[in-house]
Amino acid sequence: MDDDFEVEGPHNHAVEHAVEQRDKLAQRIALMTAVLSTVGAIVNYASGNAQTEALVLKNESILLQSRASDQWAYYQSKSTKSHIADGVAALATDPEVRRRFTAERDLEDKERLQVQREAKQLESASQRLARESDAKLRPHEHLALALGFLQIGIALAAITVLTRRRWLLWGAAGAALVGIGAAISAFLP
Repeated sequence: MDDDFEVEGPHNHAVEHAVEQRDKLAQRIALMTAVLSTVGAIVNYASGNAQTEALVLKNESILLQSRASDQWAYYQSKSTKSHIADGVAALATDPEVRRRFTAERDLEDKERLQVQREAKQLESASQRLARESDAKLRPHEHLALALGFLQIGIALAAITVLTRRRWLLWGAAGAALVGIGAAISAFLP
């Protein structure tokens, strides 16, 4: 069989005709879709980056809060030991025993105050990281909204090409502008 024999079908003829016609609406919408897809990819990256940074900060905040909680439990144990030593010292009749438990109480009180300072510092650092996490997450919300509108714009542009209804192009452009505006607002203070 000879493979050089080619049969021209109606589909091939239609494709060649479309290429020759150069549909300007389709070309413009294809360009618009490419630009919106590029902007959408950038917005998606920025959104994901903001979300990741917020999660890292939130995890660090939770870790510090857990450490602060451990310190407060240690503070309570030091306080309990101090009270026990104070009670034993008050009940002791032997001056040497009283002195030993009074010294132990004073040591526990000193350590308790140090543990309290550390617990407060950990809590403060945890709260600061939680605020930073919340601040990092705010742009993500705007960027997610922007991405949604950009996708709506791309979908309406595709529907415009398929249905040849030019009025849909206005909807596509409007959705795209709202998406771009939302993306810009994410970076404003």
